Amino acid sequence: MSMTNSATVTTMTTDANCKVGVALVTGAAVRVGRAIAVELAGAGYDVAIHYRNSKEQADETKALVESNGRSCVALHGDLLDEKMPERLIDGVKQSLGRLDLLVNNASLFEPDPDDAFDQQHWRKMMQVNAIAPACLIEAATPMLEQSQSGQVINLCDISAERPWPTYRAYCASKAALANLTLSYARRLAPGIRVNGVAPGIAIFPDSYDEATRQRLIAKVPLGREGTVDDIARTVRFLALHGSYITGQIIRVDGGRSIV
Repeated sequence: MSMTNSATVTTMTTDANCKVGVALVTGAAVRVGRAIAVELAGAGYDVAIHYRNSKEQADETKALVESNGRSCVALHGDLLDEKMPERLIDGVKQSLGRLDLLVNNASLFEPDPDDAFDQQHWRKMMQVNAIAPACLIEAATPMLEQSQSGQVINLCDISAERPWPTYRAYCASKAALANLTLSYARRLAPGIRVNGVAPGIAIFPDSYDEATRQRLIAKVPLGREGTVDDIARTVRFLALHGSYITGQIIRVDGGRSIV
C-alpha cells in the first residue's frame, strides 16, 4: 500500500557528465516522486517533474535534481483535467527536447465516503490513478519510440491484489493501472518496455499512532516499513538494467504480499 509522507532525500553522487536520457516523473514534488526524480538524476537523467499544488516543494525537488548536474524543469498541472497529459508531454518536448522514460507516479489516495456510494469519488480515483497514466502513455509514445531505450514505469500498489474494504475505489483504480501495465507492455513491444513497481508500506502517514504502525509492521516478513529510497532504487534498476524486462510488476513490500 502506497502510504507515503515527507522524507529527506539525499543527493546521489555519480558522474554528472554522463547523460542517460530524459525522464518525466509525475507527482514528483514530495515523497516517493521526489526520491525517484533525484535517484534518476543521480543515474544521469535530465528530469521533468510534474506537480499539482506543491510548487515550493517542486522547486526543492528541482534544486536537488540540478545539484546532480542535471537539467530539470517543473511542470504544473492537475491530472483531473483530461487535457493535461498531452500538455505535460508537450511541455517536456519543448523544454528538454526528448523523452526516454515516463514514470507514472502521481496518484490520489483517499478512503471511500462512509455514508453512501459516490460515483464522483470513483470517477476521480479512476481519472488520476488509471486514465491519466494511460493518456500519458499514449501521448508519450511517439517520443518514446524515437528513443533507443524508451520505457514506462507505473507506480502500482499491492492493494491491487489485496484490496481494502474502505478504499474500494483506490484499490480498483490501482488494479486497473496494473492491468494497463501488462496490456501496454504487449502493445508497445518491442520498441518500448512497460513495467510497474508495487510498493507496500513506504513511510507511514503522520496520523498513524505507534500501535497502528507496529500492528502493520508485524504483518511484514522483513519486519520493517519500507522507505522511499527502496522504491526509487527499484525504478532506477528497471530504468538502467532492465533491458530484457517488460510486462512485470515488482513488489517492493518486504514480503507483505506473500503472507
